[in-house]
Amino acid sequence: MTTVSSPAVRETRKSPLETLRALRADGTLAADYPSVAPLLAAMVSNGADSDFRRAGNLLVQLDRQSVLTARPETETAVVALTGHSTIGGVRAPLTAEFARHGVLVENRLGDFDSYLRDLRDPTSALHAPDVDLALWILDPQTLVDEMGTPWQADDLVRTAERKLAQIGSLATAFTRNGTAALVLNTVPLPRSVTHQLIDHESRARAGIAWRDFNSGLLRLALGNPRIHVVDLDPIVAAGVPLDEPRMAAYAKASLGDDLLAGYAREVAHLSRMLRGRTKKVLVVDADNTLWDGILGDDGPNGIAAATTFRGEAFGTFQRAVQQIGSQGILLAISSKNDHEPVVQVLKDHPDMVLRECDFARVNANWQPKDANLRDIAEKLNLGIDSFVFADDSPFECGLIADSLPQVAVVRLDEEPALHIEKLLADGWFDTARLTEEDRARAALYRTESERAELQENSGSLEEYLQGLGVRVRLTGAAAGDIDRVAQLSLRANQFNLTTVRLGVEDVAARAGDPDHLVLTIRSGDRFGDNGVVGAVFARSAADGTELHVDNMLLSCRVFARGIEQATVAALLAHARATGIRTVHAGYRPTAKNRNVRDFWPSMGFASTSTSDDGLRFRHDLADLPAVPAHILLDSSLEGTAS
Repeated sequence: MTTVSSPAVRETRKSPLETLRALRADGTLAADYPSVAPLLAAMVSNGADSDFRRAGNLLVQLDRQSVLTARPETETAVVALTGHSTIGGVRAPLTAEFARHGVLVENRLGDFDSYLRDLRDPTSALHAPDVDLALWILDPQTLVDEMGTPWQADDLVRTAERKLAQIGSLATAFTRNGTAALVLNTVPLPRSVTHQLIDHESRARAGIAWRDFNSGLLRLALGNPRIHVVDLDPIVAAGVPLDEPRMAAYAKASLGDDLLAGYAREVAHLSRMLRGRTKKVLVVDADNTLWDGILGDDGPNGIAAATTFRGEAFGTFQRAVQQIGSQGILLAISSKNDHEPVVQVLKDHPDMVLRECDFARVNANWQPKDANLRDIAEKLNLGIDSFVFADDSPFECGLIADSLPQVAVVRLDEEPALHIEKLLADGWFDTARLTEEDRARAALYRTESERAELQENSGSLEEYLQGLGVRVRLTGAAAGDIDRVAQLSLRANQFNLTTVRLGVEDVAARAGDPDHLVLTIRSGDRFGDNGVVGAVFARSAADGTELHVDNMLLSCRVFARGIEQATVAALLAHARATGIRTVHAGYRPTAKNRNVRDFWPSMGFASTSTSDDGLRFRHDLADLPAVPAHILLDSSLEGTAS
């Protein structure tokens, strides 16, 4: 059993569900809401699906306002739901899944078969301005009920085409008028539909039409960043039944509780992604995780990631890890081993798919693994909350869950054939779109060792920066930059001065508004190009005399190189050259951006006010800061060097 991270569980040795029930029984569940997430995570890690479902039924009864009164800092979400059939069964698993990620969710469930009214009526719950996600749950009866009886394959073809057009029209209209992200889902094809057709030719045509309908739904998401589609086919393919026949017949519940639970998990992953909480680093164990065997006991010749049945399973897992790494996720190893033998295996062992160059960091030593993860985070200059840790040891998984609850723990077991399924179960690395910077991230971090070597061999910081040859390019955001800028807005935490999160559509709208200024910050040095590493969002006052900086972002990869100073120096010079008299900026404190609290004063801004919403500053442009001498600035802004 995996060690559970909740202190209450350790002390009493109760199961996570028993602990949750005890908190509810003694009336402290609302006040102790932060303990809910690790308890639920332990249930998932232990494979206690039935307990997790019971926990959802318990949590859905929890008074939301009581939690917010006791814990006002709790992260919240509002989800509105609509559909054609009975969908109430999704509320409990949705509540539990959001709670597992530390989010207190409010579910607003529409009436039975009210989806057309809910989508069209601007006063419906789906359109409320505080709704974060609008879930339009589609089911097979959405199509079947419109075909009439008796029906032929052609009837299904026409119905699917007509319904897809209607859904597309309603979804597009909703995203124009509503503020929430709209979530649809593909519709699994029931055997009870296809096999009402007795000839195989008609079944084939019906199957094509149904799949074209689902393909059309998925294409809606490609064309509109406010629309997201949960694909239910992989869940059904994993053996989850589409429905429970009696509940489908008597209660009009066309999607079964198991499928709705799987759907709820995917929606919670989607919500986490939209909040910018995508994980960036995968840390894996080595022995019995990357390969079969224990290197220290069995030696290099006694371990396998090929050539044996079990070894092949480990090799397949390595390929999955490599695939994840190829898409911008940083890979690292934390292993209880001597360093050199592990590196030698990665370099030379014929079974290995992953090589030393695939890893941003290899920590093979005898230190506790929580210390190792902290070291990896420090060396990569990334927050520990961006880590996923995968290990086959219940002890190590329990240690990390206990001491580093911000880390997502993937508990592998003794069956390597299940490693991939467990690693991918929670979509920790899901992102809306991959950018070129994402694909190049591993290579960019590998060059950090060369920069570190230069710094170690330099006599001073000034000598290091001069030798680094930092280049900064400042320009307006082009169409090809929008995805990357939105990604920075959602993900950047340490240098994020106001933490205003903007999605793709929001960034595009500001970039296209003549009253707004959206700048991209690109950087490079003697070791290579870093791509887009930051952004500035600003807007002009109506009279043209003031410029308000809404936010400034910078990737943690390029801290302390003078890039932020060069950017603001250029921005202020541009403001003065274009007739601006004052530039206003703000800082909103968070747990992660404390190090930049004094950034605006360091650039010559004077404090103007302090409130619960943060600090406000003003620059009168009388005395402009200079671009740091070691920076080569290339700026397209008027009034700046280019």
